[in-house]
Amino acid sequence: MADGAAELAALVRTIPDFPKPGIAFRDVTTLLLDAGGLARSVEAMAASVAEPVDLVAAIEARGFAIGGALAVRLGAGLLLVRKDGKLPGATIAEDYALEYGSDRLAMHVDACAPGARVLIVDDLLATGGTALAAARLVRRSGGTIVGARFLIDLPDLGGGAKLAEDGIAWSALMAFAGD
Repeated sequence: MADGAAELAALVRTIPDFPKPGIAFRDVTTLLLDAGGLARSVEAMAASVAEPVDLVAAIEARGFAIGGALAVRLGAGLLLVRKDGKLPGATIAEDYALEYGSDRLAMHVDACAPGARVLIVDDLLATGGTALAAARLVRRSGGTIVGARFLIDLPDLGGGAKLAEDGIAWSALMAFAGD
């Protein structure tokens, strides 16, 4: 890990056996509490985006924190991708598999105009299921995925390979092996 990534990684707390036994949960809330760490994270993520972005699709819930700041930095709008049933009005939804179960994501049917260039953002990339569900939602709306950004990659879980197979260029600021 590069020095900058190692400094950020030191701000991430590991919680063993959460949300179930055998899972080493990487808690970014401790990084978000550190003003310098948050600023460095947003700047590094913004610097990694080379093409124009119309919307940052931030995934509930920790993705909202980093996604909102990144949208402002990129001069883009913020598209909220939430757990099903949390948004008012008409929505579209997609099921997805998690490292430890399954869930369903939704977004407003009118949140993404056809042709919009969308960057997917979340705190962590594990199996890739959540990011791929968000990508399916954006594509169903006619949007174009320009990439995906994460604070953390868990490379042993293979999410990056799944995103690449789907044609999504992605990057993460740091990686934790063995999770």
